[in-house]
Amino acid sequence: MSSKIPITALVQTKNEEVGITACLAGLSDFDEVIVVDSNSTDRTVALAEQHGAHVVNFTWDGKYPKKKQWQLEHVTTRHPWVFFVDADEVPSERLKAELVDLISRTDAAAIDVDLDYVFAGRILRHGHRVTKRCVVHRDRVRFPEMNDLGAPGMGELEGHYQPRANGVVVKARGRILHNDLDPVSSWFSRHNRYSDWEAHLRSNSALRADIAKKRTRKGRFFDAVPFKPALFFLYAYVARLGFLDGRAGFDYATALAMYYWQIGVKYRELQRNATVAAK
Repeated sequence: MSSKIPITALVQTKNEEVGITACLAGLSDFDEVIVVDSNSTDRTVALAEQHGAHVVNFTWDGKYPKKKQWQLEHVTTRHPWVFFVDADEVPSERLKAELVDLISRTDAAAIDVDLDYVFAGRILRHGHRVTKRCVVHRDRVRFPEMNDLGAPGMGELEGHYQPRANGVVVKARGRILHNDLDPVSSWFSRHNRYSDWEAHLRSNSALRADIAKKRTRKGRFFDAVPFKPALFFLYAYVARLGFLDGRAGFDYATALAMYYWQIGVKYRELQRNATVAAK
């Protein structure tokens, strides 16, 4: 009888040669690992195959389903429970130890997991914490189809909302280490695209309200509060003790506060353009 974790890890990649080896090494305890690659032009696929992972190619057609839902519909897995993993993530030993018990719950449909985020070379123990619904029973969840195909910023990946679960969602105590080995400029480039998407949502009240329903309670709160940049910095750096992470904690809280500021600036620009176009 296999001692491996009876979950299929689905690793999301596109030009991830820098981090893919460490990611796959951290998934060695899982019974099946599949890399779902979006036409990488670097050594991602070769490294994944050298590590023994099965590689499936994904080419987005510009429609729904997007990448993760497409995997639930089209990628054959050995197990009904799947673990969506980014190429810069590694599950902790504590998380791996508890997953078998969590998926044995007959009423469970999905598992939410917190991230230990690395920023400026330091693991952040305090401040704002991201939660992902990334371990799911493939027959009990579905990513919603939103009217956002014309929105900039996201492309082939689902936006910042959670998949709908037909059953109980449980919370893991173990965490995932998110350690992006690319230069910090890639973080700002990525969030520049994300802010385009968020600004588009704000300019479409019906779409914004619909997507808000799919977000976590924390996500809905951040979406609703005014003065986001200042309030988020106070929340992350002061209320959530981000200052205990030293300079990295300050840099991370500032970067995310500026992300919210960027969304606001872009949204106001969209409003001005719409007003001019209406005249």
